[in-house]
Amino acid sequence: MPNRRKILLIEDDREAGTLIAEELTQRGFDVEAAHSGRDGLLSVMRAAPDTILCDLSMPSMSGFEVLQRLNGIAVHTAKIPFIFITGMSDRDNELKARRLGADDYVTKPIDFDRLVLIINARLNAGSSRGDTRVSLSQRQIEILSLVANGLTSAAIADELQLSRRTVDFHIDSARTRLNATTRSEAVIKAAASGLIKPQG
Repeated sequence: MPNRRKILLIEDDREAGTLIAEELTQRGFDVEAAHSGRDGLLSVMRAAPDTILCDLSMPSMSGFEVLQRLNGIAVHTAKIPFIFITGMSDRDNELKARRLGADDYVTKPIDFDRLVLIINARLNAGSSRGDTRVSLSQRQIEILSLVANGLTSAAIADELQLSRRTVDFHIDSARTRLNATTRSEAVIKAAASGLIKPQG
C-alpha cells in the first residue's frame, strides 16, 4: 500500500494553490490541484481523493456549492473528509459550512502544522468509519460549538430560536454518543475528534 495519501486541493488562486500544494507535498502528501469548483468535482469523479481541501470564495461555483454537489452525487463522495480553507473567518460562514457537513474550517493564513494534524485526524477517523467513528447531527454540532464558545443553554435557545428543553435534549444526545459524562467533557471530546472547532 502506498504511504502517500491523496489530497485534492480546490483553489481558484493559482499562486496560493501552488504554495499550499508545495507545502503539503513536502509534508508527505500527494496533492492534486483544481482551479475551479467544476474542475474539482470532475477530479473527484475520475478518482476519489483521501481528503478534499476547498477554498470557500470562488467564482462561478463557491465552496458551499461544491460541497452540496458532492453530498448529492453519491454516498462514497459524501464520506470523503472535506475541509474548507478560507480567508473568511466570520462565524456565520463557519456554521453554514458545518451544517452542510464540512469536517473542518481552516482560516488563512494557514497554520500548516495545525492543518496537517487536522488532515491526519480525519484520515485516521476515516479508516474506522464503518464501525466506530462517532457521528453527530448537524444540530448537535452547532449546539456543542456554541457551548464551547461559552453560551448557556438559555442563550443558545434564544440564538437558535429553540426551546431550552430542545437544546438540552441535543446536548444530552451528543454527550451519550461521545460517551461523555458532562457537557464539558462532550465539548472536549468533540473538539479533539474535529467535530467542532471552538472559537479563539
